[in-house]
Amino acid sequence: MGDKSAPLLSAEDVWARMRAAAVVVAQCEQVALSDAPMRVLAEDLHATVTVPGFDNSAMDGYAFRAEEARERREMPISLRVAAGDSPGVLTSGTACRIFTGAPIPDGADTVVIQERCERRGDILVLPEKWTPYANIRRAGEDIREGDVVLRAGQRLTPQAVGLAASCGFAEIPVRRRLRVAIVSTGDELRAAGSGPLHKGQIYDSNRPMLEALLRRLGCEVHALGALGDDLAATRQALRAAAGAADAIVTTGGVSVGEEDHVKTALEAEGTLALWRVAIKPGKPLAFGRVGEAYFLGLPGNPVSAFVTYLLFVQPFLKALMGEAQTGLQAFPVRAGFARATPDSRREFVRARLTVQDDGAVWAHAHARQGSGVLSSTVWADGLVDIAAGRVVAEGDSVPFLPFGGLGC
Repeated sequence: MGDKSAPLLSAEDVWARMRAAAVVVAQCEQVALSDAPMRVLAEDLHATVTVPGFDNSAMDGYAFRAEEARERREMPISLRVAAGDSPGVLTSGTACRIFTGAPIPDGADTVVIQERCERRGDILVLPEKWTPYANIRRAGEDIREGDVVLRAGQRLTPQAVGLAASCGFAEIPVRRRLRVAIVSTGDELRAAGSGPLHKGQIYDSNRPMLEALLRRLGCEVHALGALGDDLAATRQALRAAAGAADAIVTTGGVSVGEEDHVKTALEAEGTLALWRVAIKPGKPLAFGRVGEAYFLGLPGNPVSAFVTYLLFVQPFLKALMGEAQTGLQAFPVRAGFARATPDSRREFVRARLTVQDDGAVWAHAHARQGSGVLSSTVWADGLVDIAAGRVVAEGDSVPFLPFGGLGC
């Protein structure tokens, strides 16, 4: 599997192999709704109430019975109902002053917005034209008791948390957090804030970037710092990480250089299931196991680490969490750049979107596509996905993967 002469794997092949290897974490826990955002729901959630539980007004206005108001424009106002009040009973032939969210009183079936009405003391003057049965939110129009309101495997977005709250849930069952250990490798690395750099040294950007991405995904992150280019130390670090984590994510050391020890350490301490994918940037991707922990080895160049994390690591970790998978969600845009020479690898180009006066959306490639230009990932809105062997002319339709849709 570590033979550098072996053909590169396609992205589809890598996704399929990683998905097949993923086993969902079995442990679940009940958490307070306030602790649920961005967790993964472990069981279907069935509504225990109907929402809304009663007919209520969608507007501030006046409620009355439509049949009684068809041949008249003036009605006495006999009742006032605000949100939280008991609905009461509307006297026949009269109107009710009503407010948004207030229950519709018995005897009323229509609400007219207050701006369209005139009030003369306790007399309501209706507009010449109004719509019968309008502006009422019917009981159960959102949710019926017993409905499945949220599905197992759903990530609990803020709006999903709000939906659970609307059904009265104070606690919900979720998958436990994944424990992920991250390790940066390279003698040249120094932690930001550790002092000035000497010649040949760089600050480690991969560790804080991956830590932020993993925390955003809801993982419990164990950042093990930077590891020098030493085989024995690398083997020891992998053994230690495997004992405490569900997954180990490393950056650097998975290529073919003499100082690239991570792949060798993985093969000595565990198993290498796949290595090298036919994409640009990010060819030296490694996947395997160390003990009971999954291993995901990313390239050391920061853009390559970022792209391979989004395309492969994050979907895999979501699978471990039991999250329902949707695949890459691309949409077509116009290329604001050209690729006259086809590449043998599938390329993911960092690009920024603009919208023209005619509504057409164009993607403009960053001028520097090198795998060390991390600033390009901040400048860009996402990635243009160019198939291997494709030539792109300016104006061609190309698939675009927004960073927002990739979870960052």
